Amino acid sequence: MRFMLPWLWALPYTLLGLLMAGLAGGHVQRRGRIVEAHGGGLDRLLRPWAQAVTLGHVILARDAASLDRWREHERAHVCQYEWLGPFFIPVYGLLAAWVWLRGGDPYRDHPLEIQAGLGKKARQQPWRTPTAARANGAARRIPRTAGLKRR
Repeated sequence: MRFMLPWLWALPYTLLGLLMAGLAGGHVQRRGRIVEAHGGGLDRLLRPWAQAVTLGHVILARDAASLDRWREHERAHVCQYEWLGPFFIPVYGLLAAWVWLRGGDPYRDHPLEIQAGLGKKARQQPWRTPTAARANGAARRIPRTAGLKRR
């Protein structure tokens, strides 16, 4: 019974995720307690703003490559849904607003994203410097192009 409580706590968003996965078509698979879906209409739905997103115990991704790349990060969000349950989206929104009001990036500097390991993904993309680091005076890393000379 104890393992069922987190699952039930996140159930409203899980049902929404299952509905979206079903309507979008594409490939759906179960890995343990998590349902993963990719392809079909999800590519069109997520393309403007994300490669993958989590709703309860359902991870939705644009394609198989996006799912493979972001699986670990999205699985961390599943744990956050188990902890916050139906309050996940309101808490996420309030924290994003708080970060934005303090001058940060509402996604890259978001506490739930950082806890889910977003910083690890940002380090894999060396051309991007997190907003908070730039605000604290860190230099933006720009790759030098061969043949260009510094003055």
